Formats: sequence, structure tokens, C-alpha cells
Amino acid sequence: MRSRKRKKVLVIDVGGTHVKMLATGMRMRREFDSGPMMTPRQMVSAAKKLTDDWEYDAVSIGYPGPVRHGRPSVEPWNLGRGWVGFDYRRAFRKPVRVLNDAAMQALGSYEGGHMLFIGLGTGMGSALVIGGQLQATEFAHMPFKHGKTFEDFVGLRGMQRLGHHRWHKAVHEVVEILIAALQVDYVVLGGGNARHVNPLPKHTRLGNNSHAFRGGFRIWEMKE
Repeated sequence: MRSRKRKKVLVIDVGGTHVKMLATGMRMRREFDSGPMMTPRQMVSAAKKLTDDWEYDAVSIGYPGPVRHGRPSVEPWNLGRGWVGFDYRRAFRKPVRVLNDAAMQALGSYEGGHMLFIGLGTGMGSALVIGGQLQATEFAHMPFKHGKTFEDFVGLRGMQRLGHHRWHKAVHEVVEILIAALQVDYVVLGGGNARHVNPLPKHTRLGNNSHAFRGGFRIWEMKE
């Protein structure tokens, strides 16, 4: 990763139930409730109010949905409307980088080489980091089997439909397929349901949700 002048960054991890925040130099994160009615304007207002005693030069936002060219491209299913097309830079009055939440955690989990991150939560998030360069991906909706997608098997609905044993087997299958197809060195499993994968597939380790903050800091050390 190529470095540039270090900024003080506010990292915001937007989730369906909570919004979590951490800034450069701070040790304790702060959070507030989100929910199905929260708009981006409400998120910005609450974030600014809760961090008014923190100093920061730039903002990173982990967004729970697809991001293209640094902007949300699809409205989130578990929040209010208006996220696509919202002017985050103007709202914060600071430089802002928006990236998919899985991509942000992937960047924070990276330890060199070719890495695939898979987030196992309500759905399935994914991202690649190769030679320090982040590439968001959307493997979730690729066909898997029986007319269903990867996400249909390894997301929360898949766990509920299949039961733990068959879901666990599906996770192993999906990981093995993607390792073979992408020729990555290792896989990091993150998200709330990753803890249920035991034993882990080969060349796989567990991530940590706190790595999303590390990714939010790291994105400002990279060229756009």
C-alpha cells in the first residue's frame, strides 16, 4: 500500500441494528441504534452529534450494500431510503470514502498476498485484496446448485433452511470453489455467523468485526 500524509479519520460502520464509530487516536468506539427507518441524513446527524468532541479530517463509511465508484449503488434492504445519490461529503463537510462493509473489513483483515474475504451474516459479503489493492466483489448471487445462489446456501436463510450440519458443509464447498477459481493464498471468514464454522476449511482463518475499523483507516493510506 502506498502511503500518503496521515489523516485523522472517523470510521463509521453502518449496520442494520447499530452504527459503530471509531476515530484515529481513540480507544473506545461509540455507537447508536439504526433500524429500518434510518435515512443517511439521520445517520450523519447522529454521527456528528455523538462525535462532536473528536477531531478528524476525513470520514470512511462501511455501507451494507453494493458500492460503485465510491457511492452506494443499491438501497439497503434493512435501512431507510435515500442512500443512493446522497452527498456524504457535503453532509460531513469533509472528504468521505464509502465502501462496502465487507470490503472495509477485508482491507482491515489483510496480511499480505492474495486474500479473499467472505462475510457470513444475513447474506454473504465478499471482497478480494491482492497485493494490497482492494477489489469489491459480488459472489453472493452467483449460481451454486438446485437453482439457488451461494448466498441462498451460506447466508442466514440457508442456515435456517438447511440446519447447521448441511449449512456447514455448504460453507466448506463455497470456500473450496472460490479458492480454486480465484487462486488466493488464504480466506478470511467474517460476519456474525463465521463463529459457527468449526472446523474451518483449509487455508481459512476467522476474521474479527473490529477489523472493519482498521480497514476504514487503511483506505486513506491508499491511492484512489
